[in-house]
Amino acid sequence: MAPALSFPIIDMGRLAGEERPAAMDMLRDACEKWGFFQILNHGISTELMDEVERLTKDHYKRVREQRFLEFASRALQDGGGGGARGVKAENLDWESTFFVRHLPESNLAELPDLDDGYRRAMRRFAGELEALAERLLDLLCENLGLEKGYLARAFRGPSKGSPTFATKVSSYPPCPRPDLVSGLRAHTDAGGIILLFQDDRVAGLQLLKDGAWVDVPPTRHSIVVNLGDQLEVITNGRYKSVVHRVVAQPDGNRMSIASFYNPGGDAVIFPVPALVKAEEAAAAYPRFVFEDYMKLYVRSKFEAKEPRFEAFKSDGELQLHHRHRVTTRQGMPESGVLYVSLA
Repeated sequence: MAPALSFPIIDMGRLAGEERPAAMDMLRDACEKWGFFQILNHGISTELMDEVERLTKDHYKRVREQRFLEFASRALQDGGGGGARGVKAENLDWESTFFVRHLPESNLAELPDLDDGYRRAMRRFAGELEALAERLLDLLCENLGLEKGYLARAFRGPSKGSPTFATKVSSYPPCPRPDLVSGLRAHTDAGGIILLFQDDRVAGLQLLKDGAWVDVPPTRHSIVVNLGDQLEVITNGRYKSVVHRVVAQPDGNRMSIASFYNPGGDAVIFPVPALVKAEEAAAAYPRFVFEDYMKLYVRSKFEAKEPRFEAFKSDGELQLHHRHRVTTRQGMPESGVLYVSLA
């Protein structure tokens, strides 16, 4: 396993002064060579982050832990539904999860078992993350030589509506059989730009780089950023979405709050013409509607992304005209209740 020491860490405070060119170069390198990076001095108050962490961990202990442990025990006994004891639980993720939608419509008020203080903190945190995601998209535009706001407009779609923005709140409890089950199976993220507030005490997140798994180091008050499939398409492969996973741990309960700033459902996604060279036009990434991509993604999340791209190359224009609605938003369950994940 490659050491975490080389993992890119960008101090956004350097963007305000004479060190900006060097910081922008680090950002470009992280996007082109890693697809993952960690940011410090991002503008979100440490007090708010500490409050969200405290409330999230308290909510798990009070509301979700017992349900998880009961279900997890049964799942391990039968090998995750696979039959005989000891069979590797190929389709099991060792996580307790609920989802919060923010845009285009929030479901925060509808989720059960959240107290008012937790709802208020999550609403404030989501607002800060939304602003940070938009700031990062403009920095990517600058590095790509695109007009400021290009990526934000592409995410809003032809109706000039809203991007889709949602948060997955996860706990990865101690696992008695990490040899049997993953914390979260390897995958790329379907959407745009993902902002992760992760536990600074319990590790587990890894990305695949040059054929080796690399630890994403837990760092207090940092935000981990990774790029999704849609940014790979829009940048014509200049930036790549990267396979990542969570390794189940025998000790410690890892908190993960991942917020997905994605295109709106009707956004038409295609490579920026300025980033497609004439001689590459035939091999360019496909053109599709985001919610059509999501319909395919929810059936193939834990499979390679390339067949998804190829599927839209062959019938992308047909998909643009004969579309079917996705039954989940961003591939996320409509419910706020979860489990040992079996999706």
